[in-house]
Amino acid sequence: MDISIIFKLAAIGIIITIVCQVLKKSDRDDIATVVSIVGLVIALTVAVTMIGDLFAVLKEVFGIY
Repeated sequence: MDISIIFKLAAIGIIITIVCQVLKKSDRDDIATVVSIVGLVIALTVAVTMIGDLFAVLKEVFGIY
């Protein structure tokens, strides 16, 4: 687990926000919604992977099989 993952999540959020704002300004609200949902799915995938790794480490530390 590294701090770079937090920076990656922040970068994903910033990029998705900028893309959505540009799309909304150009009257592409439907595509902006799809982009925001895709960004959310990507961020949640990264977060779930991190939580899975955390539980694996906890199982190893406490000897739970």
